[in-house]
Amino acid sequence: MIGNAERPKACCPLCKQDSPLYFQSKDYNRNITNDTFNHYRCPQCKLIFIFPIPANLSSYYSEAYYSIPTSMTQLETSSKPEQYKIEIIQQFVKTGRLLEIGAAHGRFVYLAKKVGFEVDAIEMNSQCCEFMNEVIGINAIENDDPIAVLQKMEPYDVIALWHVIEHLPNPWSILDAISTSLKPNGIVVLSAPNPGAFQFQIMGHYWPHVDAPRHLTLIPMKLLVKKLEALGMKKELITTNDQASNSLNTSGWSHFFGNLCSQSKILSRLFSRIPTYPFGRLASLLFSPIERIEGEGCAYTMVFRKGA
Repeated sequence: MIGNAERPKACCPLCKQDSPLYFQSKDYNRNITNDTFNHYRCPQCKLIFIFPIPANLSSYYSEAYYSIPTSMTQLETSSKPEQYKIEIIQQFVKTGRLLEIGAAHGRFVYLAKKVGFEVDAIEMNSQCCEFMNEVIGINAIENDDPIAVLQKMEPYDVIALWHVIEHLPNPWSILDAISTSLKPNGIVVLSAPNPGAFQFQIMGHYWPHVDAPRHLTLIPMKLLVKKLEALGMKKELITTNDQASNSLNTSGWSHFFGNLCSQSKILSRLFSRIPTYPFGRLASLLFSPIERIEGEGCAYTMVFRKGA
């Protein structure tokens, strides 16, 4: 993190407080650009945000980012790790109208359709939408403005954002729109990187789940809870110890060592003949007891229900 010397400031997009520079990072994960991105932290609400938001955000999402399956068999196989998401949702809603915002190529919506949900998806990538429409057979809407789409759709029983809200330049407005677009007793389920994570405190700007510039915000759990409760929604589930978070704990350590090597000539030479994965795996095993404590995992999953 950056020291206490004179630092530039930016206005918090949520509470409008002057916010000091917290750290700087680069696109360590994908190396699409060598640009440096400034991350600020609001002293009041603790939101961490990139400023300025890059004007060309779409250029940081290459086609390789989506990995569209080449067959239904491949889709079926790649969807199996997503099954836990269906199990989470069906604890609270068994069936009905379901929307996923930021569906990528549709692994989750494919499973949701299989268990009987009437499924729509919003996705900005045209090839992903083509795949979902023509291969999976769901209504996939190509648009990078989910708020505009929501305003035209009938209400839903479930709206899901799996690691999407951190990519959006207007997360608070999308939550407002979601609240309006849910049926009474409907649920919103979302997951996002946890800036309170043990890993983030250790790795700082090298934490892979910073993922600049694609992750525009790192939203504290308490801040998101406060917003959803202000919209009149009731907490059903909050956890940092589900399958997704545990998986991201492991991948976080593996990518961390890779990121360090990519930025250091000395480490790059040292590890040129040794894969970094075993070191990441060892660190993951070593710190697993800490990271499985609620609040310490790399990501959180939340379910909130709209009132009747």
